[in-house]
Amino acid sequence: MAFNVPAKSFVAISDLHPNTAHPNIVGVIIGKTDVKGFPDRKNIGSERYTFSFTIKDCPDHFINVSSWGREDYIRALSESFRIGDCVVIENPLVVTKDTEKEERYSPSTPSFYRLLVSENHSTVRRCSDIEADAMLLSLLHLPIKDPQDYYSLGDIVANGQSLDGKVINILAAVRSIGEPKYFTTADRRKGQRCEVKLFDETVSSFLLICWDNEAIQLVQTWIPRETVLFLADVRISFDSFRNSMIATVISKTIITTNPDTKEANLLFSYVREFVEFGGLDEQEEQTGDQVNLDSIVDVYTVQQVKLRAQENLDRSDPIFGITFAFITALNLDSSISKLIRNRCAWCKFAINEESNTCVNVACSGSGKPVDVITTFDLLVGLTDHTGTLQSCNLSGDVAEKTLGCTVSFQFTKLKLENN
Repeated sequence: MAFNVPAKSFVAISDLHPNTAHPNIVGVIIGKTDVKGFPDRKNIGSERYTFSFTIKDCPDHFINVSSWGREDYIRALSESFRIGDCVVIENPLVVTKDTEKEERYSPSTPSFYRLLVSENHSTVRRCSDIEADAMLLSLLHLPIKDPQDYYSLGDIVANGQSLDGKVINILAAVRSIGEPKYFTTADRRKGQRCEVKLFDETVSSFLLICWDNEAIQLVQTWIPRETVLFLADVRISFDSFRNSMIATVISKTIITTNPDTKEANLLFSYVREFVEFGGLDEQEEQTGDQVNLDSIVDVYTVQQVKLRAQENLDRSDPIFGITFAFITALNLDSSISKLIRNRCAWCKFAINEESNTCVNVACSGSGKPVDVITTFDLLVGLTDHTGTLQSCNLSGDVAEKTLGCTVSFQFTKLKLENN
């Protein structure tokens, strides 16, 4: 429902005080949590429901808002607006916040207060004032933290497990977005999970995990290879299965999409140039990302793989599945130059073999002699009763495990001895 309030009746977030009578606040939603239920201590056997959001009305001021009540009321209120919407809050209760308790699970705000919205006394409605929307929407591109206060992905990797459990800020670009996965827990609660791969000038792929439905809905608005993010207060942890650091969106996290900052603009320029020269396409084979093989359960015939590949042409996320097939083509009798490839140790691009230089113009080692890594680069054919997949790539560690030898010593030595 659209709603207009004369501008003179609005109270700025910076002017709010517990003694403010019947305040009306207008702002843009920059963060929001999912609805959650908790046992009602006053009514044994029943539950109270709650959710919270963060509203901003100028570059330097924003405040947390929460609401408790009946399930029907809380769910209806939550579904009435999303992150990025401009809203008017009428007659909330202004209370002094317990900073230590409040900011343990909620976004850190510059305000000394927080707002409570109740069913009987308050309303939250989307704002229809076009001029106000234009002004407020520009705030979505201003990070809530110092734009220079962030870790690059390379910094996170370099610090390793010393950052495990820490909450930090990240500036990075979106590489790809996975499909949301839905599940039911042992206690019959429904959940969801979405994986986003990030990259920057220092690291080609870094995993970001979203568990909240609100965060996942925001993720769906991003454009892979075009969107830059400033992620304020994400949790860093060590993933023992992947043997790497990952980031997780938590209830404290505020994500700024395509920030209007110098640092973000520099990263966007790099992304545009890197993508234009095929940097990410070249790295797909060498990305080094680890996938939990136990989580892959979909079984495909060769024909089904071909159909899925056609359907997935416009998507950036890969398809994972199991295929029962025979290797019907594996030409190991070719020259070494057709079986192994030297790549830049920094960006994983193939190098110019004659000059030993990186051909990736976006790489810091472009045009200069670089350290190289040697990997298998094999083409195989896979066949089952429905057809054959030709020219499938078998490379890296997987190729070494399949052949039972390393490319750097055993395979090369074997080829030389046979010659």
